[in-house]
Amino acid sequence: MKKIIFPKALKKGAKIAIISPAGAVDVAQLAKGIEMIKNRGFEPVLGEHLYTRYSNGYNYAGTEEERLQDINWSLNDNEISAVWASRGGYGCQHLVQHLKLKNFTQNPKWYIGYSDNTVIQSYLLKKGFASIHGQTIKTSSFGVTEESYDLIFDVLKGKALKYALKSHVLNKKGNIEGELVGGNLALIYALLGTPFSFDFKDKILFIEDIGENFYALDRMIMSLELAGVFKKIKGLIIGGMTNMGDEKENKSFEESFDEFAYKLISDRISKYRFPTVFGFPNGHIKDNRPLIIGGTVKMKIDTRVKIEF
Repeated sequence: MKKIIFPKALKKGAKIAIISPAGAVDVAQLAKGIEMIKNRGFEPVLGEHLYTRYSNGYNYAGTEEERLQDINWSLNDNEISAVWASRGGYGCQHLVQHLKLKNFTQNPKWYIGYSDNTVIQSYLLKKGFASIHGQTIKTSSFGVTEESYDLIFDVLKGKALKYALKSHVLNKKGNIEGELVGGNLALIYALLGTPFSFDFKDKILFIEDIGENFYALDRMIMSLELAGVFKKIKGLIIGGMTNMGDEKENKSFEESFDEFAYKLISDRISKYRFPTVFGFPNGHIKDNRPLIIGGTVKMKIDTRVKIEF
């Protein structure tokens, strides 16, 4: 089993690169997040194409070449101590075949993001490096809690994550320990069968998603089933399932733990006995608390749920 490498804790004044590997953003959308980094005593360094816009059926933050230039710069520049994605959206799959880690392997740094950034995090884990599945710099339409960001900075400073949650009626009890993999379900699904897919054997899998019709959610869960994923994993954590179902019946962003989506997932995994947690506060939700992809997580699931790295 490959030993996972964790980046060093950041010191005051450390430089944090901000890049846009997928969807386009504007200055106003990142202003609050960039100011927050400064107020925490770190130096934000903006990627050359952070605010570039390129339309090609979708508003990307630059061409594939421009976005690739920024991510490879940020990963390999020895003056940079962490890389924080501005947002997700779509576009990271364009880059994954061309990522370079020549200097990164000698100077590993935290990569922070979620949603489409699951692709980058899967790649990094394949190479043996942990990353932070947490809130991007862009403050979403449903907002971001202060604690969501506080906990990311705790990780950057070298502190461990510990969570205590109420139990969900669909949870499956048990005590389990293992390496965490996963992220956005649509991207986990999109990477299946490619060289960039997660290795699921004896892992604890985390999934979350947004804006999928229920049949699409079922199709993705069925693909994991047909690929043998549920036979391989030791445990499962389900986060936000936001704005799911028929578009005409979409729920508000405040109702991010969709009951029918949860029931659909629960029914599909009913034959498996691995410990399962529903309702973890991570995903396309306001209270988006970070997880460590590649981290060893301990889960105790009973009348209360304890999760710690």
